[in-house]
Amino acid sequence: MARLHLDFPEDQYYYSTPLTVRVTDINGANHLGNDSMISMISEARARFLFEFGVPETERDGSGIIVTDLATTYRAEAHAHDQLLFEVGVMDFNKYGGDITFRITRPRDKKLIAMAKSGFVFFNYKVGQVVAMSDEFRSKFPRVNWLD
Repeated sequence: MARLHLDFPEDQYYYSTPLTVRVTDINGANHLGNDSMISMISEARARFLFEFGVPETERDGSGIIVTDLATTYRAEAHAHDQLLFEVGVMDFNKYGGDITFRITRPRDKKLIAMAKSGFVFFNYKVGQVVAMSDEFRSKFPRVNWLD
């Protein structure tokens, strides 16, 4: 099976936030567990959207839904490590795009992981995918578009 490779353009990171690895995030191998990394990625995504004024759901029932998540691990993280989550967006299309993550440990400048979370706009009231709003699109003018 081919290995997954994630590499994102430097100019697509719009936001960063620190998160600390908790003792409860540690697995049996004594490092940050996969399930906890996914939770931390979700927290970084929520902070990013909040920073840009993007609510999880609008009054009309529309919001963002995650379609996929890919993560590559490059180094271990341990309890009490301070991690920096750099968050960006890329590959927009009519209905959504990708939220990207670069996770590093600033103390030693170690790359811990890279991740990509696909998303689409979804109307939860009617149960269908909807087009990306002009308001959302305008928040990220540098993002590339896929046809």
